[in-house]
Amino acid sequence: MSHAVLDDVVAAALQLVPHIRARRDELETARRMPPSLVQAIAEAGLFQLHLPRSMGGPELPPLTAFRVIEEFSRVDGSVGWCTMIANGACFFVSRLRAEVGRELFGQPPDVRIAGSLRPEGKAYLVNGGYRVQGRWDFASGIDHARWLLCTCTVMDGDDPRLTPSGMPELRHLLVPAAAATIEDTWSVVGMCGTGSHDFIVDNVFVPTPHTFSFTESPGEAGALYHPRLLLVVAWTDTVGNALGIARGAIDAFIELATYRSSTSAPTLLRDRPLVQARLAEAEAILNAARAYVIDAVGTAWEAVCASVPDPSREIAQARLAITHGMHEAVRAVDLVFHAAGTNALYRKYPLERYFRDIHAAVQHAAGLPIHYESAGQVLLGLRPDGVGW
Repeated sequence: MSHAVLDDVVAAALQLVPHIRARRDELETARRMPPSLVQAIAEAGLFQLHLPRSMGGPELPPLTAFRVIEEFSRVDGSVGWCTMIANGACFFVSRLRAEVGRELFGQPPDVRIAGSLRPEGKAYLVNGGYRVQGRWDFASGIDHARWLLCTCTVMDGDDPRLTPSGMPELRHLLVPAAAATIEDTWSVVGMCGTGSHDFIVDNVFVPTPHTFSFTESPGEAGALYHPRLLLVVAWTDTVGNALGIARGAIDAFIELATYRSSTSAPTLLRDRPLVQARLAEAEAILNAARAYVIDAVGTAWEAVCASVPDPSREIAQARLAITHGMHEAVRAVDLVFHAAGTNALYRKYPLERYFRDIHAAVQHAAGLPIHYESAGQVLLGLRPDGVGW
């Protein structure tokens, strides 16, 4: 992709930064994204960066969405998170037939999807499709979603239908958001503005063309949808959220340090040697982690684009960089949070929200410690136990 296209997409995100900043308090109190902000992001096309060209989308590579989500998260973690979720969903629905995607999302497309990849529902086979029942949690952005991605176990009567390997068969189904019941459950410590409520789907019919499985061959031929890149693409967005939050925390700390002292000493924070050292350490941690992500994801992307026969090591490095980046983002935020002393506790300063948000963000599956083990197995020439390696 040309630098001009990348610059245009990032510029579109940066133009929305004042809008996001002006609504930070509303995001926290309403526990959802304000409709005006949702509309602005949708009109800029930033919820659908991974949507296939065949469905009217831009089909942009992973590091482009990474930079958009990073910029949003630098201002507000919840906005970055909801943008990450929306783009991930657009990436997953590339498994639908192109004509189905065009029908569901419109032309030009306006794709707003929430939902879950956790198999918390049941799909019963009926003539022409499935009947869906279930309850899902953590549906970030559900208040502004038009479609819900529901992951279900396919049922054969009262029992799960099994794959040839003996595992329950899973299927992902798109359900109209209006067909679900939202339960207000989002009372949490961090990422308060994501509106990640539970939702219930009760006996809703879904036509077979509106469903897909990751075990089926993707219909899209572009490198973005290469089966080996599935979690690299999806989780590059996730680490973009974490690294953006950490950058925002460091920015907030620097601003705070220029005019605040503490109750124990009148010296400004910025004039204290220990504070200076902690800030520099956090900066080095964040920049090193970010550079690793950009290098490793970029290398994996280039390997797939070049049709490298076995990109396992490149994918392992990208997956390792993603998990490492999320945990290093936490470490960087913790350093400046503690360097701020008791100032960090006050909600009147932005730093405390970044602290809460990063500790919520790292709970995502992309940050699970098991990914270190799987990456090590690949690097040692072993077959990893984890998924998507």
